[in-house]
Amino acid sequence: MKAGPSQEEIRRHNLGTLLRFVHLRGPASRAVLAESLGLNRSTIMALTTDLTAAGLVREELPRRPGRRAGRPSLVVRPESTRVYVLAFDIAVDRLAVARVGLGGTILDRRETARPRGLLDPADLIGALAGAARALVRKAGRDAVCVGAALAFPGIVRRSDDMIMFGPNLDVGDLQLGDALARRLGLGVPVAVCNDANLGALAEHERGAGVGCDDLIYLHGDVGVGGGIIVGGTLLGGADGYGGEIGHMVVNPGGRACGCGSHGCFETEVGEATLLAHAGRDAPDRPVGRDAVRAVVDAADRGDIVARDALHRVGTWLGFGVANLVNVFNPGMVIFGGTLRDVYLGSAAQVRSVLATGALAAPRERVRLRTAELGDDATLVGAAEFAFAEVLADPVQVLARLRDPAEPAEIVTG
Repeated sequence: MKAGPSQEEIRRHNLGTLLRFVHLRGPASRAVLAESLGLNRSTIMALTTDLTAAGLVREELPRRPGRRAGRPSLVVRPESTRVYVLAFDIAVDRLAVARVGLGGTILDRRETARPRGLLDPADLIGALAGAARALVRKAGRDAVCVGAALAFPGIVRRSDDMIMFGPNLDVGDLQLGDALARRLGLGVPVAVCNDANLGALAEHERGAGVGCDDLIYLHGDVGVGGGIIVGGTLLGGADGYGGEIGHMVVNPGGRACGCGSHGCFETEVGEATLLAHAGRDAPDRPVGRDAVRAVVDAADRGDIVARDALHRVGTWLGFGVANLVNVFNPGMVIFGGTLRDVYLGSAAQVRSVLATGALAAPRERVRLRTAELGDDATLVGAAEFAFAEVLADPVQVLARLRDPAEPAEIVTG
């Protein structure tokens, strides 16, 4: 018969649960924590004492005392400036790096545009590491980096963060995360994750999908990716490749795709197709998010060609959403990246196709929404992924980082 969890395991679980609560929901009084977590006040006091001693939270009197008689309950706040992660986002047109504090506060960031086309891995690592080091230098002397993660627009193997396929970036056998971690020298690994998966994570925890445990996030850049949350958990598949929605074939006789197939979802709803339909695909014409938004703006002003382009792309977007609704029965579908703009310009057509293309039962309660986090969804998702370890076992992780020569003993059941 398997023994139950030890008192130490219960304590460590409760520490993580409390820290995660204030990280995601913001400052909370001891009374609110006790009620929300189902723990008594003496346990909450012991937990907050431990987290305060570790430098993860601080307690203070409420800034607006209530009218109740007696001593007000102390408010627990995450130590945003003392505990942080580094978040990296590689997009087709830009590189972004942010220092994000506990509680989700973006403390500082660097963002640079980059030309399209192949990017040398050494140059990429140098640019990311240089930006990150500049952010770290601005952190307080007592601040500690507890994690780092990178959003990448391609297929990433979960077991070792190996990039299996990446458009516009040929890294070969290079372990991008390991190479970047060595350049940073902070003593923390750099996780590499698919950007759309991280967008789904971010919108689920901090955006439009808060409170919805079954959702699909669709992310548009040059291509289209997807992240799927099922039962509150990111769906990864056997090797972490789950969510490659952009390569779902919707039109077998359609355009050739960079993956080698024809009629993939991204070839019918992606940037290149929209600009071609709108007559804006000449080599000297602008590309990228601004170009997509220009088509949507033109359609809003009555441009017939732009309206027709959005109608055609919206039809295929509706077919794709209908298929996903039939297969996954999500409570919400969220459109991010350039698909946020495309959906806003073609919502009526998407909903019309969904109404006829999806089964009545699974479509009955599905909500279609745009990403609340906007262009930062993947960057915020990288930060949340980087915080995962410290939120799961806060005191042990922080002790190991502050004294790497003497790693803390890990208790196992």
